[in-house]
Amino acid sequence: MYSEKVMEHFRNPRNVGEIKDADGVGIVGNPRCGDIMKMYLKIEDGIIKDVKFKTFGCGSAIASSSMATELIKGKTIEEAMEVTNKSVVEALDGLPPIKMHCSVLAEQAIKAALLDYSKKNNIHIPGLENFNPEEDPHDH
Repeated sequence: MYSEKVMEHFRNPRNVGEIKDADGVGIVGNPRCGDIMKMYLKIEDGIIKDVKFKTFGCGSAIASSSMATELIKGKTIEEAMEVTNKSVVEALDGLPPIKMHCSVLAEQAIKAALLDYSKKNNIHIPGLENFNPEEDPHDH
């Protein structure tokens, strides 16, 4: 049912925790299913130097968060914006259809943290114009 990569990231999630002086913090969640993700970014010269997450949710939500942080660590803001729920799922070698919303939540957490960063620093990040962190991933 779950790939070995999903199980590995669930058992040993990467980048768990918080960054006290984060440059961007994103919180996304869905009270209906109980998954809540909080992502912290440390950004220097347009590069994501550090990323941490705290996720309250199922194994797929934790694995998706963990993989998402791995995909953006050390990358530019532009590269992080290219991470989609599909790329998270592919990196995890798949998720069951009923758990696909977890990968959408991971993509939204990245974007929510980048949106926070852009607002704090008064910069424009292409692709965030219509992003709504309140959007329900179950609606996709």
